[in-house]
Amino acid sequence: MNHFLDIHKTDAADLRQIIDGARATKEARKGQPKGTPDADQPLKNHMVALIFEKPSTRTRVSFDLGVRQMGGQTMVLSGSEMQLGHGETIADTARVLSRYVDLIMMRTFEEQTLLEMAEFADVPVINSLTNRSHPCQIMADVMTFEEHRGPIAGKKVVWSGDGNNVFASFAHAAQRFDFDLTFTGPEPLDPEEALDGMYQVERDPFKAVDGADLVVTDTWVSMHDPQSARERRHNQLRGYQVNADLMAHAKPDALFMHCLPAHRNDEATSEVMDGPHSVIFDEAENRLHAQKAIMRWCVGG
Repeated sequence: MNHFLDIHKTDAADLRQIIDGARATKEARKGQPKGTPDADQPLKNHMVALIFEKPSTRTRVSFDLGVRQMGGQTMVLSGSEMQLGHGETIADTARVLSRYVDLIMMRTFEEQTLLEMAEFADVPVINSLTNRSHPCQIMADVMTFEEHRGPIAGKKVVWSGDGNNVFASFAHAAQRFDFDLTFTGPEPLDPEEALDGMYQVERDPFKAVDGADLVVTDTWVSMHDPQSARERRHNQLRGYQVNADLMAHAKPDALFMHCLPAHRNDEATSEVMDGPHSVIFDEAENRLHAQKAIMRWCVGG
C-alpha cells in the first residue's frame, strides 16, 4: 500500500514512474471524448472517497473524472458532512472509511489531519492539499514543464511571491527532480524554516529571474483571509507581480505557470497569463493526468 502524502516522502524513482505514466496515459487518450474509459482500468470495481474540508473546482473535477476514466466510482464528502475530528476521532473515521472505500483523497487544512488519516487507514491516502503542501499540483507542474522543454533536472525555476504551501512542494520537488529553485518575495512572507537549504533567496525579482527556465507565482490572498490581511499582502507583494517586464529578464523561451485560480492583474498580468510564455491551461489539464498516475501508483497499478 502506497500513501502519497508529500513529494519529499516519496522515492525519486517512484515520482519519475508517476510522471512518465501520466504522460503516457495522456498521449494514449488524445482525440478521445473525456468520458471514454482508459484502456487500462486499475480502479475497476474500486470506490474512492474524495474528502473536501476546503472547497475546490479543479481538484474535485479532475479527481472525480480521473477515477471514472480508470473504471472506479467516487463518493464526495465535504468537511461539514464529516466534521473531521469533531466528535468521532480522525483515527476512528479512518478505520470506518477503510471498511467502505479502496482509496481516500483529502483536501484539508491541517497537515496533522492528513497524517492521522494515513496512520490509521487501511487503504492508500492521497494529499490533494494541506496548509503546508500541495504535492499533486507540483507533479502536474513538473509534467507540464517536461512536455514543453524536456527534463527539468538542472533547470532554473523561480518562484515570485508568497512562500506558501505550493512553494513548499516546489522545494520538495527541487530535491527529488534535481532542479535549482530560487525564491523572490518579501521577507515577512518567506517560506517556513523547515525548507531552508532547499532553495536560494534573491529579494530583487529582476535579478532572481535572470536565466530562469520557469517563472511561477500563486494567488496573493486566500479565500479565508480577512480584508485587512488582503490589503497588507497586496502592499507587500506588489513589487513581485509577474508582468511582461519581469518575464523579459528571464530566458527568451522561459515558461510561466500559475496553479489557478488567479486574480488577474494582481500576482500576474493578463498579458503574461495569455501570452507566449504561459502554459497555465496545460498545467491545469495535467492535474487530471498526474493525479490518475498517482492513484494508479497508490493501488499498485
